[in-house]
Amino acid sequence: METSGEVSRQIGRIESELDRFSLELTLGGDDDPNNAIVSINAGAGGTEAQDWAEMLFRMYSRWVERRGWSQEIIDYQPGDEAGIKGVTFTVSGDYAFGYLKSESGVHRLVRISPFNAAGKRHTSFASVFVYPELKNEIVVDIDEKDLRIDVFRASGAGGQHVNKTSSAVRITHLPSGIVVQCQQEKSQHRNKDLAMKVLKARLYQTEKQKQEEKKQQLHDTKEDIAWGSQIRSYVLQPYQMVKDHRIGMEIGNVNAVLDGDLDPFIEGVLMSGAKAKKPSPATT
Repeated sequence: METSGEVSRQIGRIESELDRFSLELTLGGDDDPNNAIVSINAGAGGTEAQDWAEMLFRMYSRWVERRGWSQEIIDYQPGDEAGIKGVTFTVSGDYAFGYLKSESGVHRLVRISPFNAAGKRHTSFASVFVYPELKNEIVVDIDEKDLRIDVFRASGAGGQHVNKTSSAVRITHLPSGIVVQCQQEKSQHRNKDLAMKVLKARLYQTEKQKQEEKKQQLHDTKEDIAWGSQIRSYVLQPYQMVKDHRIGMEIGNVNAVLDGDLDPFIEGVLMSGAKAKKPSPATT
């Protein structure tokens, strides 16, 4: 017979599997499987904020290492005296964007300033913005079943027929409704090739425009790097606590969080769906 301890372990494993499955269900966005591009920028406050931005960069770097993923720095702007003004880097891993997207927002630090001889408590802000890595080159893949191809006689000025054969080609791309035609050449085959070339160019531009609009929408979700818009507070003084204001989660081991132990917050926000909600003003 199984002991109560063995039963408890089995129940624990089942609950763990259910939690993992539930989390995976939240990663259903179109861009969730993509790599992520993360940008961290110091808020107002000079050296204090720049030092905080560097601490956040270290925190995310440690989190990436814990998952066995990789990162590559795209842009790095050192601070005037310490820390960094900003850094942009890619995170490569399965569902990197899906996991990291909930980290976008303002992060607040409260501590005794190491840069102030008077040892006063200081509040610093830094922003984190995460967006999906999109492919540099858009591949236009056209399925033949999505096309309606009509041939007709090419006509010149005054409606006179240029030739007596149906060499002109009109192609309709059914999903997008784009219609192109070519009657420049005498050869139907050549006209079809030219029309396809135009169709691919128009589809390329359409897809490119969609991606640019998506980037702009993501950009518009940025919050001001200031009081009241923060998603998470990291308090080192007068007590120690990290609090996510979207879901109310609190963790007392600040050092562990700053060392990359972010999964409780990331998973908590994803499971709650709070990533889409506007953060409320923080209280400590």
